[in-house]
Amino acid sequence: MSVVVWIAAASFAGWLWMLVGQGFFWRTDLRLPPRAEPEHWPSVAVVVPARDEAEVLPTSLPSLLAQDYPGHAEVYLVDDGSTDGTGELARGLAERTGGLALTVTSPGEPPAGWTGKLWAVRHGMERARARAAGRHTDAGPQAGAESPTDAGSHTDAEPHTDAGPHVPAPEYLLLTDADIAHAPDSLRTLVAAARTGGYDLVSQMARLRVASGWERLIVPAFVYFFAQLYPFRWIGRKGGRTAAAAGGCVLLRADAAERARVPDAIRHAVIDDVALARAVKRTGGHIWLGLADRVDSVRPYPRLAHLWRMVARSAYAQLRHSPAVLVVTVAGLAVVYLAPPVTLVAGIATGSAGAAVFGGLAWLVMTATYLPMLRYYRQPLWLALTLPATAFLYLLMTVDSAVQHYRGRGAAWKGRTYTRPGTTAPEESRP
Repeated sequence: MSVVVWIAAASFAGWLWMLVGQGFFWRTDLRLPPRAEPEHWPSVAVVVPARDEAEVLPTSLPSLLAQDYPGHAEVYLVDDGSTDGTGELARGLAERTGGLALTVTSPGEPPAGWTGKLWAVRHGMERARARAAGRHTDAGPQAGAESPTDAGSHTDAEPHTDAGPHVPAPEYLLLTDADIAHAPDSLRTLVAAARTGGYDLVSQMARLRVASGWERLIVPAFVYFFAQLYPFRWIGRKGGRTAAAAGGCVLLRADAAERARVPDAIRHAVIDDVALARAVKRTGGHIWLGLADRVDSVRPYPRLAHLWRMVARSAYAQLRHSPAVLVVTVAGLAVVYLAPPVTLVAGIATGSAGAAVFGGLAWLVMTATYLPMLRYYRQPLWLALTLPATAFLYLLMTVDSAVQHYRGRGAAWKGRTYTRPGTTAPEESRP
């Protein structure tokens, strides 16, 4: 047998194994588990880290404030050094739309060793606890300004006694990104699912926007690849090693966060949602992750450059900044995704029946596993044939992520660049 035939056969064998042995990752029927409404609805603090999000807030924030939740819930939007008026816009939206109480607060710049998002999450969690205790205290070395819409404005450099009504301590934390829009019953269904199933963490992967041509090509594949790395059915197993969450929508028990020392224990994590899930599961937590039906990302990625940055900023961190893992990953992507069409064409051109048959069968299985994700995103099924080309783009993005890392520009996001943990502190620059 020629080398081409061996490669085609290896690719086909790999796809047969992934079809049945990788947690049925390709299935998209895993939704929120069965749930019953609890007798007591726990208090929830909704924490929204936001950095330069004025473009998407008019769509996302009103959806949070309009939550139909029977228990007590408050929203804490943490303005992480925005320069586009994010905080002021949030206050104005709350005044116009009403709904849940909103507190807009700012923690100042993150200390060395913290990512901006996790520093903002920490600040929001501290504000929720302090408000329940009837005071407002600083959550760290840098005090910010806090302006709750239901209690007036003040500066939190000194302890402040809240003269308002008693606020119960949050039993759950909903960590959600500023570009995520929630259906009115989103919080209600998340809490009911967590209570019914006994979960410490329930996460839904928001349906990403798919409107432009590049979004159609790349976004469904992004979720498909994520599910392949972290099969959702494995994540929900008690005692299993697989752990992941989708950072746009994470409902977390407050006591589970304390046990896992979240977010302090993961303060430097660029891929913070996976790190969060691992920390909770490592301390005995029961977690669940699935696809969302009515939780949507409203952030647009109209051009390839936008999607490229989204993937490349964290791809090398996913590989633990290891050159060896990078080489294995590139080789694996080539054999699994690129070899099937290449060996099929090579087999036809050279008259090699083995290469043509194995390559064609591997491409067939690959295509079949991608169809459910395209249906979930309501996209034309013929796009499944483009998966090898999309995988090639992801391969290039991964290599570029490594190149940018060694140039000192890895994990760059909205003016901040995060280096590998244990090297140098995060740097910030504004264009």
